[in-house]
Amino acid sequence: MIEIRALSYLVVQASNLNDWQRYAEDVLGMQVSAAPGGGLYVKMDERPFRMLIVEGAEARYFASGWELASEKAFGRALQLLEEKGVAYQQGAAAECNQRGVQALAVVVDPSGNRHELSWGYRSDCQPFVSPQGVPRFITGDMGLGHTVLPAPNFDATVAFARDVLGFEVSDIFNFRPAPDAPPVRIHFLHCANARHHSLALAEYPVPSGCVHAMVEVDSMTEVGRAHDRMQAAGVALSATLGQHLNDRMTSFYMKTPSGFDLEYGYGGLQVDWEQHSAFEFTRVSIWGHDFSVGRQQ
Repeated sequence: MIEIRALSYLVVQASNLNDWQRYAEDVLGMQVSAAPGGGLYVKMDERPFRMLIVEGAEARYFASGWELASEKAFGRALQLLEEKGVAYQQGAAAECNQRGVQALAVVVDPSGNRHELSWGYRSDCQPFVSPQGVPRFITGDMGLGHTVLPAPNFDATVAFARDVLGFEVSDIFNFRPAPDAPPVRIHFLHCANARHHSLALAEYPVPSGCVHAMVEVDSMTEVGRAHDRMQAAGVALSATLGQHLNDRMTSFYMKTPSGFDLEYGYGGLQVDWEQHSAFEFTRVSIWGHDFSVGRQQ
């Protein structure tokens, strides 16, 4: 299997970079700088960026960047892709420079989601200084957070995530939009770190290319302050404050300038995978998380 360590970065398309700069600085409390080759770096820890915002005619989520440990691990990944007959494209020098990595390979899963595999991230050893006073985001070895991607071709996409990318199931949710409706499946998947899930796959299409991405802070105070900033900036709320059943994250959801949702949370589970048993949960949250507010916008 490919040995993915963590979700290293996201690539997002925007029709107006200024909208993303204001959103990142004023609402998320992250730093923004110019990216090589165009676009914006959004910084949330000691790395130069965790989100890359690039100009595009269509505002949408573009790619998930997955981190491998070494050049040797990257070589093994390419070999496995070839053995399994999975098409991939190696990143050009300018693309690697913009992502700040030694090398990358792009694969597309059966639902059309773009995954960028890379090794050797670039570090400038500059501290994160939030323009809104956010002390820190929970990143490090667990990566920037998690991403939930559309997977209308569900069985093949889950098999690709498991058998090619090397993810394993943390737990599953069978969502029923109505009591007599067939279930809509969502699988939550982990890689080689303690975060409850770095990837989830949802059995429906999403025009923006992403259901939501998640970032985590180190206190409920910071979640509340971000909620205040969201309201002050007039950003649309997608789901009210609540606590999830599966990963215990206390969070709220809001719209990004590129159309997908962003979950801003605290207190997510860190799991010892040797002791964990995968399970099916039957409700999204222990309390809160009213998603109907997003449908009322």
